[in-house]
Amino acid sequence: MLLWAGLLLLALGFAAFAVDRRATHLFHDRISSRLFHHIRMTTDYAKGARWLILSITLIALSWCARKIWGDISLLVRVFRASLGFLACLAVASGVLHSIKLVVGRRRPRDEIEHQIYGFRLFHYDWQHDSFPSGHAMTIFCVAVVLCGVFPTMAPLWLVLALYLALTRAVLNAHYLSDVFFGAAIGLLASRETILFLFPDLSQPWF
Repeated sequence: MLLWAGLLLLALGFAAFAVDRRATHLFHDRISSRLFHHIRMTTDYAKGARWLILSITLIALSWCARKIWGDISLLVRVFRASLGFLACLAVASGVLHSIKLVVGRRRPRDEIEHQIYGFRLFHYDWQHDSFPSGHAMTIFCVAVVLCGVFPTMAPLWLVLALYLALTRAVLNAHYLSDVFFGAAIGLLASRETILFLFPDLSQPWF
């Protein structure tokens, strides 16, 4: 299921290139300031730093707890899931930042404020780092790990991840295609990482 979901996200990413600029202006013109504020309040839940700190903290706490109380199933599960997330994030980030380096896409704010749009291949700098979205990648790494740990709630994790990823486009931090490609990288890279390195966290339908 996750493989097909990742391929669907890639297909949506390719399709979104055709509407990226129009969608950016639509979001900018139609989203009210009140709704913009509410969306902005949630978008940072997809930020990598938050999940990185949480996972490292859980690894340290569960490791210490295991030293005291032994290998209790819950503690082992928390340790493995947190470690698995770090591995997923590392693999997905390697792929994502390699693409950023090659593609060099301007942010939507350049389109809105200066009518500048485009790519500068092999010219990575802070003004050309829009494609793909790191936030979208991160939250889909989280979603894949949660799907493995709490499989009965998999639809919820994926829907929440998609919402948080799309907030990046609605807030004009990224184009739609940036979001879909970032999400696809996070999902597919995490799926492969879990299957190969953490099979105990995987599910038969992965």
